[in-house]
Amino acid sequence: MGRVGATARPSAPQHALEHLDVVVIGAGISGIGAGRYLATDLPGTSFAILEARGASGGTWDLFRYPGVRSDSDLSTFGYDFKPWLDDQAIADAARILRYVREAATENGLDEKIRYHQRVVAMAWSSETARWTLTVERTDDQHDTDHSPGQERERFQLTAGWVFAGTGYYRYDAGYTPELPGLDSFARTPGNAVVHPQHWPADLDVTGRRVVVVGSGATAITIVPAIAEQAAHVTMLQRTPTYVMPVSRGDALAARLRRVFGDERGAALTRRKNIAKQRAVWRFCRQHPTAARALYRRVVTRQLPEGYDVAKHFDPAVRPVGPAPVRHPGRRLLRRPPQRPRVGGDRQDRQLRRHRGAAGQW
Repeated sequence: MGRVGATARPSAPQHALEHLDVVVIGAGISGIGAGRYLATDLPGTSFAILEARGASGGTWDLFRYPGVRSDSDLSTFGYDFKPWLDDQAIADAARILRYVREAATENGLDEKIRYHQRVVAMAWSSETARWTLTVERTDDQHDTDHSPGQERERFQLTAGWVFAGTGYYRYDAGYTPELPGLDSFARTPGNAVVHPQHWPADLDVTGRRVVVVGSGATAITIVPAIAEQAAHVTMLQRTPTYVMPVSRGDALAARLRRVFGDERGAALTRRKNIAKQRAVWRFCRQHPTAARALYRRVVTRQLPEGYDVAKHFDPAVRPVGPAPVRHPGRRLLRRPPQRPRVGGDRQDRQLRRHRGAAGQW
């Protein structure tokens, strides 16, 4: 989605504008969900889903970095109208993408999605009670004369309502902090700087020494995913993050589906997980000291004896602040072997966390 502006100048000739009751921006998990409710709850509503890219799925189609997955359980992250029945509660991207596209097809939304159409401006008119949207075509099929540096074809349409299912980051260029010396490092033969949002399909980290800057959900996902191939992996963090190991599956959810059937079992699982999350939030808010102590106890048990937990795993904020990063399994905080190889290419696969001046990616 582009900037919201007060004016919008189309480059195409003026003609009667198409009017829709609702325009949904983005064909990701949010936009598909909005489209489904429009189609089923308001069947007489005219609407379209505008997608700037050439594929649906949003985040789950865009991100290709190693180990990409959700950091929320799909029983609550997914749709209420489409039960999550996969064995993975914390699911990988391919499964989520399949789920989102199935939801679109099952609800007749495939023909509602208009690909390669990016909203670049919106203007509201109180006189007509309508939005005027300026839309840019992002493919070359309708713009054969386009060349680098020239504006692409644009057109306008109007809508009574606009639903922005655009996410919270730029799809074309992910945030990159200012890291002095990064450019000269990248120019050095043999080095590479990679943003996870634009992970090259042919990137091979086998035998290489890798530094992952940041300690958020993306970093927590990438580190264990590349540790088996890379010679050495270091996570460089400015401040520690709350990290809790969780199971990728949900044994109770599977039992509920066996007893009550898929639909009722999935509904009960959704309610169970929502209640659990609310209970954890309340506990952390009402008893932050006890919550921090419990967190420290869990993390300490996963780490080698004598590990400096206070330095590397003790956030300055209370547990009622930013949401904890959840990692499926224990690979991230595993204990190193009793006799690590010293001096070899694989001498240390244990995650090492250091304080640094760099921001988080």
